[in-house]
Amino acid sequence: MKPAPMTVERIPEHLPDWIKQHLTQYSEDPEVGHMWDATAAGGKGPTPCLILTTIGRRSGRTLPMPLIYGRDGDKLTVIASKGGASQHPGWYLNLSADPNVGVQLINECFAATARTAEGTERQRLWDLMVDIYPPYLDYQKKTERQIPVVVLERA
Repeated sequence: MKPAPMTVERIPEHLPDWIKQHLTQYSEDPEVGHMWDATAAGGKGPTPCLILTTIGRRSGRTLPMPLIYGRDGDKLTVIASKGGASQHPGWYLNLSADPNVGVQLINECFAATARTAEGTERQRLWDLMVDIYPPYLDYQKKTERQIPVVVLERA
């Protein structure tokens, strides 16, 4: 999937207001939207975010979602935390059904393939992401499910 840059017209109505606001900000000024102020959510301050676009497993629609990311060489890593909810986020279920996703990283848009990290790779990437956004530790404590660590590789 070769994504187009985030636009206000692509923001799904069903999303919470704070996510719609972040998508709007990314659409209007990707440089500003890229660095999300995570202090209100317990983070360290400006935190890097990308826009992940999945295909809805039921709707077939393209669905954008702003997510904190980390870099691992030429790969990107995101966490399917949903704030520690007992179920996986919809975007994770979507990419589990179809791993072909779109990524917007500031002004760059590209197709990627998503996969769930396992074993020692998962632990290494989890530690990387906790360093970027420490509240992930609290999210894991709130749920019995193992929070997935997702690797995004350019297609």
